[in-house]
Amino acid sequence: MSRFTRWISSHNRAVSWIVRGYLVDMSGGKGRSLRTGDHGQSQRLLNCFRALVVSCLLLPLWTLEAMPQSGGASSPPSDNDTTAQQAIHDYILAHPEVLIESLQRAKAKAEAQKAATVKSRIAALRRDLIEDPNAPSLGNPNGDVTIVEFFDYRCPFCRQVEPWLQTLIRQDSGVRIVQKEYPILGGASVYAAHVALAALKQGKHTVFHDTLMAKEGNIDEKNIHEDLILQVAKSVDMDIDRMNLDMKSPDVEGEIQGTSEIARLLGLTGTPAFIVGNELVPGATDLATFREMVDDARHGIN
Repeated sequence: MSRFTRWISSHNRAVSWIVRGYLVDMSGGKGRSLRTGDHGQSQRLLNCFRALVVSCLLLPLWTLEAMPQSGGASSPPSDNDTTAQQAIHDYILAHPEVLIESLQRAKAKAEAQKAATVKSRIAALRRDLIEDPNAPSLGNPNGDVTIVEFFDYRCPFCRQVEPWLQTLIRQDSGVRIVQKEYPILGGASVYAAHVALAALKQGKHTVFHDTLMAKEGNIDEKNIHEDLILQVAKSVDMDIDRMNLDMKSPDVEGEIQGTSEIARLLGLTGTPAFIVGNELVPGATDLATFREMVDDARHGIN
């Protein structure tokens, strides 16, 4: 076993403990999203951060390992090697903030790179996002700021932000909201998305949408099912025979599939998600934050 491998094996637990402590601390940080992250993402971050720690802080050991050795076989560690390893070990334990600072910088750099990539993709997809004739919209059709919302009728977080969006368009006459149907919570979600887009063809999308979102007791995705959705369609006087035909039309199917592809390109894995200006905000947010983002977009800040 090489010197480098021996050192990693003997100190792996210490490095993992420091990195895990950092991730736990960072998980309580501030952010616009109110949804909790998934375990898989946290594990991927942990693996990346451990690799960063090893790469950045143990470079001297790599250097030693790369030095040519005679005889083709690994020589036992010298006193100097052992002293260097012990010095690195002692320094990390005495100054764990060095690890934390490195992780913070790496995290900030990764987030900045991701944000830049997303902004460039938003710019490339702008026509599909804000000029889509098959996507329903709320508010002022000629508003100077457009919010694009990716949502699912069975998503409790989408229901949470709905009153704030309604308040926003009532209080700010310059806001337009484009609703992108992104049904990811099962068959009933897909059915609801198709019915909503069929309602748009009958000029009844707004009343269907508002009625379904306002249904009492629908605080859990399990409470919204196909029978309830059909009841709502009937209650707003939709032509059910026409609805069944329109639900299968190419433009309805194309709208849902196109939204799913846009979501994939933007790295979306849940609902709701919002685009305001050039900024992508995954997860639920509050009215004050919506107003702030609209103001930023209006002044060209984001």
